[in-house]
Amino acid sequence: MPDNTPSTPIPAATIIIGRNSSSGPEYFMVLRHKEIDFASGALVFPGGKVCDGDNNKNIRSYCEGVDSLDDTELGFRVAAIRESFEESGILLAKKRGGKNLLSANELASLDHYRKPLNEEKISIGVFLEKEDLVLACNNLVLFAHWITPEMMPKRFDTRFYVAAAPVGQTGVHDGKESVDSKWLTAEQIINDEKTGKYNVIFPTRMNILKLKKNKTIEDLLYKANSEKIITVLPKLKEGKSGLVLCIPEEAGYDITEEPIENILKTHK
Repeated sequence: MPDNTPSTPIPAATIIIGRNSSSGPEYFMVLRHKEIDFASGALVFPGGKVCDGDNNKNIRSYCEGVDSLDDTELGFRVAAIRESFEESGILLAKKRGGKNLLSANELASLDHYRKPLNEEKISIGVFLEKEDLVLACNNLVLFAHWITPEMMPKRFDTRFYVAAAPVGQTGVHDGKESVDSKWLTAEQIINDEKTGKYNVIFPTRMNILKLKKNKTIEDLLYKANSEKIITVLPKLKEGKSGLVLCIPEEAGYDITEEPIENILKTHK
């Protein structure tokens, strides 16, 4: 008999990096390689799995503003910052004892660490120790928490964080997992998905629609700081025109259900 037990979700972290522009807030997006095993060819925020090094018992001493965080939450935040650096080249970190986030020049000297971090040849802790850095975990604000539906074969327990882009850090994709990168407004992403220019998976699209409500990055951070985060674990049910995936109304999304065929098209 087939085993219908849902797979255990893999802890993951995603970071929504935003900056203000004349057209409104724009966000750093990466286009995933078509040959990777999840969301291939999709336009996504930088992010990925929580690694063992993100939960190392000594990592707390390399993080700023984390006294109130438990070890699990700390691991997610470390993963978000690490993944951001690996995939976008943007790093929310300071020199130990420094007041400001790394400048563009300081960041350029660290770029050679991105590949070995991505390949897990060195851990985030080793990197921070070598360069005498601390992660600005307090610059992250929890924005959303999504868990992949139980019927999906590959599942993630993903925390989405928002952060303002450090001054002077413009970002560039890694050329491996991500083959392109762009700063786009929420409106641009929505329009480009409608025209078929980009594939945008369901959780990303839902969070983009939520981001669209903000006029500035400051507005976004203020709202995210004040709102209660409701975990979204979509459930499958029979709708009027077939199977739909439903999310809780109290999670704050304007859309609460989506035909399952639409979702399966994007989750390649």
